Amino acid sequence: MRRVHGRNVRGTWRFAGAVATRPPDAQVTTVIALGRPIRETAGPMDVTVVDHPLAARALTRLRDESTDRATFRQTMDELAGILAYEACRTLPTEPFEVRTPLGPAPGVRIPAPPLVVPVLRAGLGLHGAWVRLLPDTDTAFIGVSRNEDTLQPEPYMNSVPAELNGRTVIVLDPMLATGGSMAHAARLLRQRGAGPMTGVCVLAAPEGLRHLEETGLLDHVVTAAVDDHLDERAFIYPGLGDAGDRLFGTA
Repeated sequence: MRRVHGRNVRGTWRFAGAVATRPPDAQVTTVIALGRPIRETAGPMDVTVVDHPLAARALTRLRDESTDRATFRQTMDELAGILAYEACRTLPTEPFEVRTPLGPAPGVRIPAPPLVVPVLRAGLGLHGAWVRLLPDTDTAFIGVSRNEDTLQPEPYMNSVPAELNGRTVIVLDPMLATGGSMAHAARLLRQRGAGPMTGVCVLAAPEGLRHLEETGLLDHVVTAAVDDHLDERAFIYPGLGDAGDRLFGTA
């Protein structure tokens, strides 16, 4: 058993079936048994920190400033697959019988794959793994840049269908810093009728998680780590730098 510590907002947190109320300024403890992430719940939003040696190795490579662009892209894709497994843990399935060379066998299929929504541009770094794992899913894109003076999100594109009719949605945004871009995307999706919504990121800051929880827009966040804080430029510290620049360059 390993414990992961981080600062977060007040609320009720669940640890492997036990429920404990956390005082407002207390240290958060996420208990993880046998490599299996235990979901922690603060108010209406669940936060899952994926604890796995392969995820930790990939995140280490992403953090390393000496990692070249090609390796960074490949590693981001590798980690995206690990995050996808956890984010899809509760997807509804239906029974489906197949025939092996020896006879019939029970199986399952996913009757209603989620809509996957990368937040451009950095969200594209997580997208490939989802297409591989859920080839029947649809993709919509939301383009958001951050104004470096105001630190506010500035939208520039949107290809989300007008009516989502309660469909499950996965929002991809590697860096959950202030939470502004994720909140903007989630708000737009809610306005168009999204159902259960999960945000998937590589790193999260406590400030961003707090902001998202206050909005009440997301049901669940899946991340590889919650870092210490935001610096004076609202970058996640220690973080991994600008994910978009490291994936695609600045040209």
